[in-house]
Amino acid sequence: MEIYDPLRKKQVKLTPEEEVRQGAIRWLNEVVGAPIGLMASEYGFTYNRRRYRADIVVFDRSLAPLLLVECKAPEVTLNAKVIEQAVRYNRVLRVKFIMVTNGKTSYLCRRNPETGEYLFTAVVPTYEEMLQQ
Repeated sequence: MEIYDPLRKKQVKLTPEEEVRQGAIRWLNEVVGAPIGLMASEYGFTYNRRRYRADIVVFDRSLAPLLLVECKAPEVTLNAKVIEQAVRYNRVLRVKFIMVTNGKTSYLCRRNPETGEYLFTAVVPTYEEMLQQ
């Protein structure tokens, strides 16, 4: 079975993680207001000479990464290891916001630019609000 990924503009295999990713893409677009044209899925980058892929990256209007979303299958517990993976990715991407989700539970962190600390936030800002922070 396959599902259409509007960011990659193609049909992809429907795995549990992919279902979470596609739900997150819809939510980011329809609720948060992130433009489809300013999102990428399976965004490739290099860290310590190894290739990685971020599940979803949302960009600001100047195409700088703004939000990193790490998606896991629904049965995967969101723990420190998952958050550490996203933080490791952010050493390269340098986003202001990190989100981890398994489709049932989601956590959003905002990076404090002065201290480098990640602070959990209960309120998800809109895309426009993220641009202002």
